[in-house]
Amino acid sequence: MTLPVKEDDRCPPKPPKTCDALFAKYVNAGDLDSLVDLYEPAATLVSAPEPMAVGHEAIRAALGGLLAAKTQLKINVTHTIVSGDIAATYNEWRGTISPGGQKREPRGKTIEICHRQPDGAWRFAIDDPYARG
Repeated sequence: MTLPVKEDDRCPPKPPKTCDALFAKYVNAGDLDSLVDLYEPAATLVSAPEPMAVGHEAIRAALGGLLAAKTQLKINVTHTIVSGDIAATYNEWRGTISPGGQKREPRGKTIEICHRQPDGAWRFAIDDPYARG
């Protein structure tokens, strides 16, 4: 079941590890608009085995497929390194996905690079969900 995310539930991620919590929240709710808004306009999503998705339009297409498969995620941020306006976030995730009605339970270890925006919000600049296995 897809739960709506109310407009006032949307918030800019602060601190950078909040990007991951909101990513899981929006995936689990099926909220593609809020999910894409977590990325900078020229961000890169590594979506192997597909080519990398660069920019909001390509990221929307890649993440739209994730939502269409009724994905549910749990994310555990294990480490965050912040240097000025750049942050590297490491997490371990697991989920259930049902493409074509066949349930799978993928998992991975992510590295994400987040960038602090002028308004203080953090957004993904690079998101590699399988970077560490």
